[in-house]
Amino acid sequence: MCVVTRERFEKRELMRIVRTPEGDVLIDISGRVNGKGAYLKKDVEVINKAKKNKILDKALEVNIPDSLYEDMFKLIEKEAYQK
Repeated sequence: MCVVTRERFEKRELMRIVRTPEGDVLIDISGRVNGKGAYLKKDVEVINKAKKNKILDKALEVNIPDSLYEDMFKLIEKEAYQK
């Protein structure tokens, strides 16, 4: 379920963001990274809303760097290009 829209989607339509036990925050491409995770729909508007309202910060209880949001945008763009 997307933490922004609260809608259910198939896993391939979501990206998992993880706060590892060490406190690092990353995009979990494999879906197997150990840690607390939150799912976002692979959509630019959803990511912008998450950034603006600090939804991921609250869900993962950590400050999310702007660079991670940029990486999310790049991932969406890359996947769109491959289709």
